Amino acid sequence: MANSKVPLPGSVRRPVGTRLGDVSKDEVIEISVILKPMTRREVPQSGGAAVSREEFAASYGADPGVIEQVKTFAGQYNLTVTEVSPERRTVKLSGTVADMSSAFGVNLDRYENEGIEYRARTGSVQVPAELAGSIEAVLGLDNRPHVKPHFRRHEALTPRLSAPQAVSYTPLQVAQLYQFPQDVDGTGQTIGILELGGGYRPDDLQTYFSSLGVKQPTVIPVSVDNAQNAPTDANSADGEVLLDIEVAGAVAPGAQIVVYFAPNTTNGFQDALTTAIHDATNKPSVISISWGGPESGWTDQANDGF
Repeated sequence: MANSKVPLPGSVRRPVGTRLGDVSKDEVIEISVILKPMTRREVPQSGGAAVSREEFAASYGADPGVIEQVKTFAGQYNLTVTEVSPERRTVKLSGTVADMSSAFGVNLDRYENEGIEYRARTGSVQVPAELAGSIEAVLGLDNRPHVKPHFRRHEALTPRLSAPQAVSYTPLQVAQLYQFPQDVDGTGQTIGILELGGGYRPDDLQTYFSSLGVKQPTVIPVSVDNAQNAPTDANSADGEVLLDIEVAGAVAPGAQIVVYFAPNTTNGFQDALTTAIHDATNKPSVISISWGGPESGWTDQANDGF
């Protein structure tokens, strides 16, 4: 298996920015190998009967035999299997840059773009020929940021005779304008929110919901790929995190809110989404994602996995 490799379709990558140098061969990195499902489920256009997480995993998860093949492949290149999630179709591998480069036939370099330094790769990811038809994506070799928050800060208007008065609306007022039902709440539901940076402070949430006269929701942070709830200031990604929690909590009072914090990378985004979908502990019934970026910045394999 180790001697016969082919390019993974849709995995061609090109760096952007300025090359800074080589990545240390001894640096340890973790990647996500996304496997294809045993059976591909067609999404019904008009909805359909609910499928439990257990039923979905049993029918549409990863093939156990393929997972064992990936484990064998990893062992041949001194890579450590750090997580296996059949329902998420994900096998996470850890190893040095030297071993990762050898395993997947890639060169990794340090690049800088728009003030951000990242690890880049060039060309296709190489995978064993026997596994090529079973692997959907290999994410994390390249760790450039892929999405950004989309909140806007209110800038003070320059005083002038014709300057319009600044007007702001609460989530409750916006919901009313959109004719969102006023006689229901979110009791019994869990809203999962994906965040790829920033964080929140419970005291800020308490102040906000108190000002609205709405009961503060229960908010649970979940760490994905070692990312944490890490608040700094409101002009950072914290603004996006707070915006998401406050709008959801105000419009659906009574709902529990679970915030999945993940790194701003392709594998971080993918892992956050699949972790939320298959979270058997918190069981979100709704998932909200407000971070985004153009698909043109992604590889086809990453789009397919997502």
